[in-house]
Amino acid sequence: MADSGAPATPPVAVEIDGTALRRVGARPGLGRYLASLWDYRSFILFDSRSRIAGAASVNALGRVWMILNPILDGAAYFLIFGLMLGTGRGIPNFIAYLIVGVFLFRYTSQAITAGSRSISGNLSIVRAFRFPRATLTIATNMREFMLFMPTLLVMFLLVLAIPPVEHITWRWLLIIPLLALQTLFNIGLSLLLARFVAQWADLSNLISFGTRIWLYFSAVFFSPARFEHIPALNTVMHLNPMYCVLDIARQSLLYATDADPMRWLVLAAWTAFFLVLGSVVFWSAEEQYGEDR
Repeated sequence: MADSGAPATPPVAVEIDGTALRRVGARPGLGRYLASLWDYRSFILFDSRSRIAGAASVNALGRVWMILNPILDGAAYFLIFGLMLGTGRGIPNFIAYLIVGVFLFRYTSQAITAGSRSISGNLSIVRAFRFPRATLTIATNMREFMLFMPTLLVMFLLVLAIPPVEHITWRWLLIIPLLALQTLFNIGLSLLLARFVAQWADLSNLISFGTRIWLYFSAVFFSPARFEHIPALNTVMHLNPMYCVLDIARQSLLYATDADPMRWLVLAAWTAFFLVLGSVVFWSAEEQYGEDR
């Protein structure tokens, strides 16, 4: 083919702005990471609901066990601590006092135990897809919240039905902000624990043991007045976020009085602390989840 004689086009240098490019799988900034969780809200709700349906289909009684378990726990605690050890002496309406303590403490203990295993128990999903790993922990806590709703209704019915019968007052509405704070507290602590359980799975056994110790420091089946003569122990108990949850709930549901404002402040402070610390610690290891060790 004859040369047309046209001069060759000189190469043109093209500048490419790579500031917006990121390495595949790279950890985004903390602000962007937290903002991206909202984009996965549908996944969080779907995962929560589907796992509830799957878990309920395994047992013959299905979701009935969600209600039976705390009732059976409460009956066992009443038999041992209320009747045999007499820890309920001096506590007005001890049965309802125990019911509120067992039901609300069980909610948090199950939420953080399941939340701590949200990464280590879903490694196949973590390794197969790219998404903010925190969505698994949040979805686990949303699942526990949904499971707790019928249990909460049963708790209300028991408080209203078992003598001495309590009456509904406007303070019952305080359960709404209380549950919101408790759920956020659960999420923050779950994020913190999930980070370390993902690396050392054996820690999950220590968490189960720790929640049992926590139970005894939360005045679930006794009055903190028993330890008024031990100032250090009394202070530790009043700084315990779960004791704050139980005291606010009991004062609102059983005694129609306002809880000490310090209970709200202590609970809110612990919630903010664990949400911030848990988010930062969990995000810092975002690229490591699912790696073979």
